[in-house]
Formats: sequence, structure tokens, C-alpha cells
Amino acid sequence: MLEHVPHWLGQLLSPLRAGHEKLLAARPDLAVRGVVELMSPAFAHGARLPERFTADGAGVSPPLVWGELPEGTAGLALIVEDPDAPLPNPLVHALVWNLPPDTGRLAEGAIVADGDGGADGRDVGRTSYGREGWLPPDPPTGHGSHDYVFQIFALSEVVPLAPNPGRGDLAEAIAGRILAAGILIGTYQRGDAAPAFVAGSPGPALAG
Repeated sequence: MLEHVPHWLGQLLSPLRAGHEKLLAARPDLAVRGVVELMSPAFAHGARLPERFTADGAGVSPPLVWGELPEGTAGLALIVEDPDAPLPNPLVHALVWNLPPDTGRLAEGAIVADGDGGADGRDVGRTSYGREGWLPPDPPTGHGSHDYVFQIFALSEVVPLAPNPGRGDLAEAIAGRILAAGILIGTYQRGDAAPAFVAGSPGPALAG
């Protein structure tokens, strides 16, 4: 995929980025009201993603843990976007709909294709490449550091979606139903050195 883009072309494309203002959680019409703490035991907020979660490693999804949810939370939605992709809109790396509110976590490697959804009601949706599951980060060489923004939404009700929902389906379904949201950012850049591991810390939750 993008790992095959030549270094010179990656550098040329470096100024071209979708923009953090286009992240789903940044949309003013979604009316985020509260805060959810989101973190990972595998990386700290703002730190480099370990290679095993990227196209340069095993390419599995990272573990995630979230904190206390608002009263009345009926379900959770998760989307992971790269706002630094050289595209008009952020690149979707994962989408999970209807996570049960009492789980508290997603295990490493849990975001995988699941057909019409799981027995507990959750459904893994489509990435920007049109496939279910986790799209491992693979920024172009020479393009610089990319942010991978994990966004979680606590919802007041769960609206049925068609199997394998996409970004537009999710945005429409959660509008007006968000009790709280939170973000966690991992970074990745081809060619940079992996730092010593630092225990995960929560990212800043988004509040309206």
C-alpha cells in the first residue's frame, strides 16, 4: 500500500494533509456534551505506536481501555482516523459500532472482520479501503509523522445500522445521541526510532 510510495514522492506530498478539523469528533453538529477517558496499555497519548500495530509489523489492532461512562449510556462507537493522510478527508483505519457499555476494554487484535456482526451486537465496520477490520497504519515514507486518532463515543441509544457500517453511516447514527466522547492519539512515522516504552496515559477527552 502506501509503504511503496517513494521517499521523494512522500516528501513532495508532505504539505498535503486532510486536517484534524475534519475528524469525526471535531464536527460541531455532533454536539458532544461530556468526557470519556480513553487510553491504551500499549502506548501513551501522543507517543509512537509500536510497530506490531502497523503495516511494518504484525498489523493487529492495539488494546484500548476506557473509563467511567455517563449514566444512561446504551452503547459505544469507536472510530480511528488519520487526519494527516494526503487526502481530502481523514483515512478511516477502524470503525466499531454498538460496543456493549459494560466491557470496559478492547483486547489487542480484537478489531477484525466479523461479517454481519458479533453475538453481543457489536459490528466492525469498513475502513476507507472498503474492508472490515483494522487497517494497519502505513504512512508514506518521507511524508513525516502521522497522528492516528482513536475516538470513542458514549451514546444515549443504539440505532440499528446495516451490517459493515462506514464513516457516513456512523456520523448519521450518532448525531444527537452523544453523551460523551474521548480521544487517544498514537503517532507513526517511517524511519523514526522507536522510543523506550512509557506506560499508557489517557488522551484528552472531547467535550462540547
